[in-house]
Amino acid sequence: MLDAKFIRENAETVRQSLVNRNYDLSVLDKFLDLDKKWRTLTEEGNSLRKKRNEVSEQIPKLPKDQKQTMISEMKGIADRIREIEAETKKIDVDRDELLLNMPNIPDPSVPVGALDEGDKFMRSWGNKRDFDFKPLNHWEIGERLDIIDFERGVKVTGTGFYVLKGDGARLERALINFMLDLHHTQGYKELFPPVVINRKSCVGTGQLPKMQEDMYWIERDDLYLNPTAEVPVTNLYADEILDRKQLPIYHTAYLPSFRREAGKHIETKGIARVHQFNKVELVKFVLPETSQQELETLLNDAEAVVQGLKLPYRIRLLCTGSLGFHSSKTYDIETFAPGMDQWLEVSSCSDFKEFQARRAMIKFRREPHLKSDYIHTLNGSGIALPRTMVSVLENYQKKDGTVAVPEVLRPYMKGQETIG
Repeated sequence: MLDAKFIRENAETVRQSLVNRNYDLSVLDKFLDLDKKWRTLTEEGNSLRKKRNEVSEQIPKLPKDQKQTMISEMKGIADRIREIEAETKKIDVDRDELLLNMPNIPDPSVPVGALDEGDKFMRSWGNKRDFDFKPLNHWEIGERLDIIDFERGVKVTGTGFYVLKGDGARLERALINFMLDLHHTQGYKELFPPVVINRKSCVGTGQLPKMQEDMYWIERDDLYLNPTAEVPVTNLYADEILDRKQLPIYHTAYLPSFRREAGKHIETKGIARVHQFNKVELVKFVLPETSQQELETLLNDAEAVVQGLKLPYRIRLLCTGSLGFHSSKTYDIETFAPGMDQWLEVSSCSDFKEFQARRAMIKFRREPHLKSDYIHTLNGSGIALPRTMVSVLENYQKKDGTVAVPEVLRPYMKGQETIG
């Protein structure tokens, strides 16, 4: 969430940010209009309270006839103060709602551009594999080896769900354990948080109200299925003031995640876009002055996963039109899937600066005698499983129809080298 004072004093910067992000400018215009009314009413209220206090001290000293006149006048002032308080309270609610719907401001290093077209490719790693046969896509591989069952996933739940079977399920579990162990060695403390989260937590990290339609809502309890472990992990420190000595804090967590993908073509063949998916998440809580460098190391930590799996990948710096609502800067890691002949995003690493911390009220104090400040939060997929599974199956397929198990995963599969 942006600071109301910052918006007030930097309206044109915010306006340009909205233009660059291709957002409706009306959210800013409405905010500025309400904010002006709020300040006018607040000034009037403060002036009336000051006058009321001054007159209250004078009334006991006045003659009886003047005293009654002033008491009547003070009654009118008290009525007006109550009116102002009611009006400002309503404006507060409306203004806060607008603040919750205003996106983060892109970092100056983020390229300005429209969706995808303005993204900048930073670097690549590894080479695309040369096949001496026509590579199959992952759903053909999965069905031939009987490790992915689409029909029964749909039967049990519906479109956008699938079942992993046998070595498919074991491969998924191996991937998760490999990632968690790797991130442990990188200095992340592992957590296993709740899968369901409350409304306050969703607001805290920026999923609500903006992405309401993409969330699975448990109506009876007003709880949500988590869209990413970022939400419960970040909100562990909501409404807390941390000590400077506690920072930085690094966490990793595995959770199944859920997204309705409202408005998207969920009927896409295979498991590259589904409603339920496993993901290992990386979350950082850091000092403001270190967040940009922390983003670079976060990206390196996520890259280590795909490097360990020896999957060819590239790094994409998202432009203003591609940035997520709450991010100020984001790098995407995309692995190549030869069967689909596509680059697939397997991780987004983002610096939110103080945007989430302000919404969730996560602060730190540099010294006991100093006022508290908002920390900076970052998170990245470390990494998302369905598309990683896609890339593994398609890159490691063999001419005889089997799939080689990546070397780093073999210890997690009891030494198994081939799926067939």
